[in-house]
Amino acid sequence: MAPTLTDVAKRANVALSTASRAFSDPQRLGPATLRKVLEAAQELGYEAPPPRPVETPPDTATVAVVVPDIANPVFGTFVKAAQTRGWHRRQTIVLADTDFDPDHEREVIAQLSGRSAGLVVCSPRLDAEDVLALCGDTPVVLVNRETTTADCVLADATDGLRQTIEYLAALGHHHIAYVQGSQHSWSNSHRVDQARDQAAQAGLELEVMGWQSETVAGGTAAAAGVIASGASAVIAHNDLVALGVIAGARQLGVRVPDDLSVVGIDDMPLAETAHPSLTSIAVPMDRAGSLSLELLAQSIAGERREPRTLRLPTQLVVRGSTGPAAGRAERPGSVTKEHA
Repeated sequence: MAPTLTDVAKRANVALSTASRAFSDPQRLGPATLRKVLEAAQELGYEAPPPRPVETPPDTATVAVVVPDIANPVFGTFVKAAQTRGWHRRQTIVLADTDFDPDHEREVIAQLSGRSAGLVVCSPRLDAEDVLALCGDTPVVLVNRETTTADCVLADATDGLRQTIEYLAALGHHHIAYVQGSQHSWSNSHRVDQARDQAAQAGLELEVMGWQSETVAGGTAAAAGVIASGASAVIAHNDLVALGVIAGARQLGVRVPDDLSVVGIDDMPLAETAHPSLTSIAVPMDRAGSLSLELLAQSIAGERREPRTLRLPTQLVVRGSTGPAAGRAERPGSVTKEHA
């Protein structure tokens, strides 16, 4: 993984804002401090993003929306809602897809922040502080990445996962697997923490599997591990991963939901038409898209100064991929296991 500006700041023992100025506004730093930051960057192999164009001011009617994968229907829903809100405000939406690549994301944000009136960065792979340092003075709203120093819109999985754990427990499931998404995802860590807490409160065993790509292929790859764990139910990081688990289980002769219950997260349109139809935790990404543009417009207009964090609730939607436990596991008490 490429070193970040945060790594440089830590190595040089300076604030992140100081490290940022070393590359964006070096004349504001003393010679000793500047030298220390540049030496730390050289030691780590950090490459600063290209300088922002300054010849013309940004178009105040243009805002940028950055997503990790436009092919994922969930992000498509988010972008569609953001574009609708932008249209009503007579704004032009510039869309960028980073393909889950932190380095690509860094370059895109650095370029767009100098050309747009503001940015919405959805599910970034970079840390929040890195994103804010790249944006500089350009207004930004973070979606599914939490910080106290910028506007944030967060899909809070607490309610949805509580409902899911209670539902699976009522069906007799005592041993549940959880298939993770990316290690760079705030949503992944948030969902894992909530699943742990809810399983512990219900006295169930939760087995956390390793990180996977947030795709059907990632879920298919995880299926064998889920089955080998002996879990009678599995919660997947998102619907695409859940559909991959179902496909992988089918290839191994395991029936869903007779032998294994599967729950996804997102409730994308394909969930209802899958076979079996997918039980999923609905995440209001359309609402997130609309609210993020609204917050950004207020920030661009200077209507607010204090950052806001909006948490959107989630809700379990029960369909055909879950059913009563088939007696695959004894009730062991509350345990959490980790798989590398």
